Formats: sequence, structure tokens, C-alpha cells
Amino acid sequence: MSITISSSYSKDRSKIWYKIDFGRGEGQRIATGIFTYAKPNNQIQRDYNKEALLIIELKKAQMILDAQSIANGYIPKHRYKNNFFDYYEEFVKQNKRFGNRHLENSLAALLKFYAKKVLPPADITENFCKRFRQYLLDHYNGETPLDYFSRFKRVLKNATKDGYYRYSPAEDVKSKTNRNIIIKDIIEKHEYQTLISTPCKNQEVKKAFIFSLYTGLRWADIKPMKWSNIMDETKTFKILQKKTGVPLERPLHQFARQIIGERKEGLIFKLPTQDGANKILRAWAKEAELNKHLSWHCARHSFSVLLQDEGIDIGTVAGMLGHTSTKFVHKTYQRYRNSNGLDAIRKLPNSI
Repeated sequence: MSITISSSYSKDRSKIWYKIDFGRGEGQRIATGIFTYAKPNNQIQRDYNKEALLIIELKKAQMILDAQSIANGYIPKHRYKNNFFDYYEEFVKQNKRFGNRHLENSLAALLKFYAKKVLPPADITENFCKRFRQYLLDHYNGETPLDYFSRFKRVLKNATKDGYYRYSPAEDVKSKTNRNIIIKDIIEKHEYQTLISTPCKNQEVKKAFIFSLYTGLRWADIKPMKWSNIMDETKTFKILQKKTGVPLERPLHQFARQIIGERKEGLIFKLPTQDGANKILRAWAKEAELNKHLSWHCARHSFSVLLQDEGIDIGTVAGMLGHTSTKFVHKTYQRYRNSNGLDAIRKLPNSI
């Protein structure tokens, strides 16, 4: 893009006014508001002219730098967003996919990273992108950093096409996975009974956790669950999954139905915050002498792994968890066991 300085005389031809041009389109000629004396009469006016011309050159230089990072001159004022978060939110709304929250979650992660209400587009540089990628790697596990940063790059690529940038600031910054994956504990079959028979200081948390062990439901679906979600006639439960928005109707284990007791109105469980519930779980595990770091996700993970241990095909397990494909179960809800390895090597031929 060529940026030039143009000038024109005032009506009485005593002054010269200056504009900065960066195209022939509407709004691409900006008046600087600066003039020089056409015929300076004294040293003061001559000195003023020198200062004025210097300021105009500085403005031109600044516009050249701005054009390399953010080309707001090409964007109609009614479309340009001074706050990149506003642009991001609009992009999320226009490109939201049913059952996929990576795009909106990437925005939520960016909001946490920047921790300010306004993010000027010009502040997003390559270094900013690298720091955001590292933040994701420091705070999320597995493929989540890659998923979130890839969506962030997608938004920047779109912003570049819309004229916000000459080149995307994230163009040369690769998305990365976090190989430091935390292996979550699972509850074995015999440990189910240990927990059930061990007192817990919060009976509601205990009931809800056991219910999750027998249904594989997430915390986000357990907490708001109502009695109207329980279909006694068909012995099923029916919910709209909060994370994915996908309806889920599955058979209900008889023991899970017994755990929740007599039918009432409103919420089935009266639970504290998720952090509070997880603290109670850890104290409960300690009381049961289980050397495991329990979290609410352990119930869902255990539900999946133990079904697979019993020979249930992975397609059925994925369906029970509310997934539309087996990909996530293959990647997340499987676990190598030494006992499985022992059974496997026993199938090898003995030495002669």
C-alpha cells in the first residue's frame, strides 16, 4: 500500500493544508489538520513550517507502521471493532457449530489470558500470539491447547481478510498439543462398594457421585438435574447435555434409581460448587482409604473404562456417554492395565 502526502492552498492562498493519501476509495484521504505558511514573513513562521512538515512526516511514518499491522483504513467505520473481543464474539455467533464449543471456549481462554475488557486489534502481535499459546499450554492438557489456539488463528485469519491486518499475526505461530497429559484416577469395581459403604460428610454429594458412577453423567449435567428428567415408566433418564447441547436418553441402572430415593419435585440433588464438591470427594476417598485423587470426572471416566472391561463395544460406550462418535472414547476414556498386559503376553507361545 502506497501512502503519500498531498497538499492544497487555502482560498486566499496564504496557507497550504496537508492530507495523507493511501488510496482512491472513499475515506482513504485523511486531512491532517496541519498547514504551513505559503509565504512565511518572518523567522517564527519559517520555524513553524519546519515543525509542521516534521509532524506530517511522523504521521505518515506512523500510518505506514499501522498498515503493516492493522489496516483499519480499509474498513468502513460501522464494521470496524476497536475492541477485538467484540469482533471475536461476533465471529463466534456467526460460526457456532452445534455440539462443538471449541470456538467459544477459545474466546473464554483469551479473555482469561488478557484479563482486560478492551483488546485493541493492534495489540495482537506475533509475540502476543506466542504468549497466548504458552498460556494455553500452561493451563490446559492434551489437545485442548491445540484446539483453542487453532480457533484463535482462524479468527485472526478472518480478521486479516476483513482488512484488520496485512498479515495474520499468528501466521507463523504453530498450534501445539500439551504432551504433559494428567492421568486421572479411575475407581475399580471393588472400590465402588468401598465408597458406597463409607460414610461421607455430605450425603447429597455422595448420592450424586454414585449416580454419576452408574450413569457417566458430567457434573454440569448432574447439578441441574430435575426429577422430571427421570422417566420411571421407561426406566430411563433424559437430559439435554449442557456441554454439547445434544439430547441424551439412556437406560437407568436400578441401583442408581434406588440411590436417589422417592420421587419429589425440583432438583434431585442439592449440591455445593464443583470445587466444594471435589474437596468433599477427596475427604471421602481418604476416609475410605482409597489412595486416589478423586474428582467429579473420575466417575464419568470410571463408568467408561469399567464398561469396556466388561466387553461392551466402544460404540455402545460412546453412545452411553453421549458422544456422537467413538473418537473421543478412543482418545480419552481408555486405560492400559498391567493385568491386561499380563493376559496379552500369556497368549504368546511358550519356549521350546
